[in-house]
Amino acid sequence: MKTSIQPKDYRFVVFADEQAKFSFLTRSTAQSEETIKWTDGNEYPLVKVQISSASHPFFTGEEKIIDTEGRVDRFKARSKKAASLKTALSNKAIKAQKEAIKKAEKEANK
Repeated sequence: MKTSIQPKDYRFVVFADEQAKFSFLTRSTAQSEETIKWTDGNEYPLVKVQISSASHPFFTGEEKIIDTEGRVDRFKARSKKAASLKTALSNKAIKAQKEAIKKAEKEANK
């Protein structure tokens, strides 16, 4: 293995998943300006992650929806609005068809 291409600045770093309230200490070359005091009393660089093994559905075995911007709610609202619009148009078409049949019957009876 080439030694010249391997990183040499491995150090202990804390990775924190804030949504799952989960953090772990490991060795890494990840850079960070923030630090955190760990349970052993030492201060380590802190790297915040959005998803970890504590919050990822593949590792937890359950599906969690992390909706930070209301995307799911907006999608459900659009879906509900589209369904009601489809129903309204369907009812309007049925009503127009019935009126056309009545009009045709009136003209046939004349």
